[in-house]
Amino acid sequence: VQPLQFSNKTHNNKLYIPSFGLVLVLLISLASPASSCTEQEKTSLLQFLAGLSRDGGLAASWQDGTDCCKWEGITCRKDRTVTKILLPSKGLEGKISQSLGILTGLQYLDLSHNSLSGGLPLEVLLSSSIIILDVSFNQLNGTLQELPSSTPARPLQVLNISSNLFAGQFPSTTWKAMENLMAVNASNNSFTGQIPTHFCSSSPSLAVLNLCLNKFSGNIPKQLGDCSKLRELRFGYNNVSGIVPDELFNATLLEYLSFRNNHLNGVLDGVHITKLRNLVTLDLGGNNFSGEIPDSIGQLKKLEEFHLDNNNLSGELPSALSNCTNLIAIDLKKNNFSGQLTKQQIRRAAFTKNG
Repeated sequence: VQPLQFSNKTHNNKLYIPSFGLVLVLLISLASPASSCTEQEKTSLLQFLAGLSRDGGLAASWQDGTDCCKWEGITCRKDRTVTKILLPSKGLEGKISQSLGILTGLQYLDLSHNSLSGGLPLEVLLSSSIIILDVSFNQLNGTLQELPSSTPARPLQVLNISSNLFAGQFPSTTWKAMENLMAVNASNNSFTGQIPTHFCSSSPSLAVLNLCLNKFSGNIPKQLGDCSKLRELRFGYNNVSGIVPDELFNATLLEYLSFRNNHLNGVLDGVHITKLRNLVTLDLGGNNFSGEIPDSIGQLKKLEEFHLDNNNLSGELPSALSNCTNLIAIDLKKNNFSGQLTKQQIRRAAFTKNG
């Protein structure tokens, strides 16, 4: 798991999260090139092109009298159905056309790292075929629309809308139709309101949930503990408050847990934290936690990064911390600790991997 790299929250210095890209690579399947696409699909693609104010040179390839399966960024199956639109970093400007949502065989849509604006069409979210949707690092804005409650299950597995200008409350009923979701990245936007509680009940295979760098408020939903396959949970840089609910520790597969720079308080539960034996990164820095670091932290044998800086913790540092022999980064500054770990303990605990 790569450490999270933060920049100032502007859309000229956006957030790059490499671990999320690994999910995309694992899910993309190869498709065979086709000889010719259908007229209906060609029309849908040309409608998308027409909605662009800057096409990054696509018009030279996307000619009406040619086979769209041979157009730049387009991949088709043998039955002439468009399955992939891969147009990252093409300098595209303009709107995303709703016509892309009616491509019945489209499985992978990547429009990331462009300058697209406007909203994300509901027709695209409602697609009956898209498995991977990546529109990250654009200038999309407005709110995410709710899907009708009668919407049948959608096949979407990966949704990356990070580093845009989305605002408003994160939709709740939308996720009830997303029972196949494995990864959601909505970081670096301006979403407000409560953290949705339906993620895990609606999407039992959810493994990655990244909502950091937004304006979420309220408490941590205890329902997140129902995410039995969750491996990454990132809520840093929001306005979340209250305590960490005991139920969260039921997500025992967690490898990366971050609530950095929020308004959480209470004490660190030494009994429940031992359930997270798979943790590689624990980042609770920049909150209002008090009390002592529990001795049981030493049972987290896989821990590599441990951040509790800028809290109100006190007491002596537990000698059991030296049992975390995989630690390569530890940050406990700006607390009220007394006593100290010996140099030998610190070296064993924090620098084993660096020799």
